[in-house]
Amino acid sequence: SALPAQTATREADDVRQLRLAAEAGDARAQFDLGVRYAGGKGVAANDAEAARWIGLAAAQGLADAQFNLGLMYADGNGVGVDPQQAVFWLRQAADQGDARAQSNLGLMYANGSGVSRDAAQAAQWYRKAADQGEITAQFTLGLMYASGDGIAKDPQQAAAWFLRAAERGHAAAQFNIGVHYTRGIGVPQDVVRAAEWFQKAAAQDEAGAQLALGTMYLGGNG
Repeated sequence: SALPAQTATREADDVRQLRLAAEAGDARAQFDLGVRYAGGKGVAANDAEAARWIGLAAAQGLADAQFNLGLMYADGNGVGVDPQQAVFWLRQAADQGDARAQSNLGLMYANGSGVSRDAAQAAQWYRKAADQGEITAQFTLGLMYASGDGIAKDPQQAAAWFLRAAERGHAAAQFNIGVHYTRGIGVPQDVVRAAEWFQKAAAQDEAGAQLALGTMYLGGNG
């Protein structure tokens, strides 16, 4: 294995090559250099430099950079907090099909951050992300179908989206599909399957699932 000094030398060489490419206008190199500044990898951590390089890549149309710049404006990392700019850059990436950006844009519409609150728009963006397998969007879409917020209330659709996220390990989705099986909402009632999902969620410290399991055992169900 490489000695620490060799590793450091190789790291410095990598950064030098990356900086040359970034300064020559290579968008991917600009983004990668920005990420290094954000994480302090091979360079001293510097949020402002991170934002500058990621911003240059974003302006060239790199979706990864646009998504990250959107988050930076949302959180105020290396730039001032600016919800409108966050929405602008998230939309650029979302329009290119970036599922993470679509999900975050859905959240901005749901919260009315940087845009007027619009539950229907939120649902549309969550749907785009969920169709691509973005797990948070799948869970959130389940909640929206369950409540009828921004979308027609549909217990079957709610259960279907909770199940998709639950199968991929989302604890809150596991709890919610458990509730659906317990009560027969959008799925046939099945306390055994409910208990199985509650157990998976409880193993991830989902408090609601732990409580539900306790109640089931006390009642002699599951």
